[in-house]
Amino acid sequence: MAHPKRRTSTTRRDKRRTHKVAIAANIATCPTTGQPHLFHHAHWHEGTLYYKGKVVAQKEQEVAE
Repeated sequence: MAHPKRRTSTTRRDKRRTHKVAIAANIATCPTTGQPHLFHHAHWHEGTLYYKGKVVAQKEQEVAE
């Protein structure tokens, strides 16, 4: 494995790490259900898939015989 020839200074190390920042996710509230969800993502609520406040899909219920 390769090893550094010289020690990385704290200034150089910190300059490299300036872009590594944790960013909070943008969370929207559905106008239909009032549930929080990520922007530009569909979300399930009580067996129904919603996107932009509209029903996209229904979950099929299994029939027990």
